[in-house]
Amino acid sequence: MSRTDEEFKEYLGTYSDSFCGAKWYNATVWLGSGMTTSCHHPLPHKIDAEAVKLNPKLLHNTPEKKEQRRQMKCGERPAGCEYCWKIEDMGKQFTSDRVYKSNIYTDEELTTAFNAPVEEDIDLRTLEIAFDRTCNFACSYCNPAFSSTWVKDLKQHGGYKDLISDGRNHFTHTHPEAQLYKYGEENPYVEAFFKWWDSDLHRTLRELRITGGEPIMAGELWRLFDWFKENVDKSQTKLAINSNLGGKADLIQRIVDARVWLPSLDVYTSAESIGAQQDYVRDGMDFDLWWDNIRMLHEAKIDTHCMMTVNALSLNSLPDLIEKILQQRKEYNTRNFAVFSLNILRFPSFQSCLVLPAHIKRTCIERLKEIDLSQCHQFEQGQVTRLIEYLQSVEIPHSESFEMPKLLNDFKNFYRQYDKRRNKNFEETFPELKDWYNSL
Repeated sequence: MSRTDEEFKEYLGTYSDSFCGAKWYNATVWLGSGMTTSCHHPLPHKIDAEAVKLNPKLLHNTPEKKEQRRQMKCGERPAGCEYCWKIEDMGKQFTSDRVYKSNIYTDEELTTAFNAPVEEDIDLRTLEIAFDRTCNFACSYCNPAFSSTWVKDLKQHGGYKDLISDGRNHFTHTHPEAQLYKYGEENPYVEAFFKWWDSDLHRTLRELRITGGEPIMAGELWRLFDWFKENVDKSQTKLAINSNLGGKADLIQRIVDARVWLPSLDVYTSAESIGAQQDYVRDGMDFDLWWDNIRMLHEAKIDTHCMMTVNALSLNSLPDLIEKILQQRKEYNTRNFAVFSLNILRFPSFQSCLVLPAHIKRTCIERLKEIDLSQCHQFEQGQVTRLIEYLQSVEIPHSESFEMPKLLNDFKNFYRQYDKRRNKNFEETFPELKDWYNSL
């Protein structure tokens, strides 16, 4: 029986006020660095390289996660899950990702998780992995930990300077700890994944999502594809790829061709604005090529999803992208082209949409309210409503944020350096922000 978001939220509360199925059944694992987290909101933590050789399930079932499960069973709020608590504290009418991420699991699975001993290793149902950080993009809000192109930037120009609020020093060094092994070297985390995969993960896992970096540039992706080709019908795991879709058509065609021997394939991509403004933020992107590629995949009957990272420089044309997607849905006569989510950027804080002046946020709010969402899924409608309320009521990105003058200082200092390094021009690309930007 299907339930509304509100009904499922009430059901989730019968376990505890902080219970989230993702803490048991979902994981993101960066195999290049040996880091993991339960979803994309909590900060990642280290996996023991020696222990995982003996028990590959420790890629997910770390001591940290087991402690967080204990807290959730007691109704306590794990500190790392602050994103959801902030949304829930906005009011009962707002739905956090804790609800959405739990709703993909059955009632039986949720009951089993809640009743399982805390020390038990839980078999994953959904998993996101990154084989390495190789990437042809260097998006402004990304960093060298996730992009080899960002690494090249810092090696060529040195670290960014005078960023007061970048407490994690994302932009000051190349983050060698994020890529501990070169391609071809024995990586205990990669080998643990394939060992777990061969033994039973290919049976228990409902969905496997490969991210990066840019996954289609990772040799291990094609190693996994070869496993499916050699073991047709052995696994029913749904496969998904997080790709920037910045490759030429022949590379995208390689994905289309691989679909023949895969149980299923979805492609998740990212954009949050259009044209030159999108190309500015996602350095390396050609928006028109991206749009052609996402249509190519859809026409090959590969479901596409668009994850929008809502940041300060996306608000002006974010409504344009949503409207462009909805217009394309009308032409295809489907709701399933580029199904979108609105993920509100919190790190780095100085690129949060909350740093913008009130009139820019108001303009975005007004435009979002004007969009006809009848072609949207309920989930998408909820995401738009949530963003509107976030822009209206939330004042700081997260509890660790610096005060606004420091965030504005970093905004200006970062994009001045970004322009020089990337041969870009903030004022020409964002004329609606020019006066405000020059006043900082």
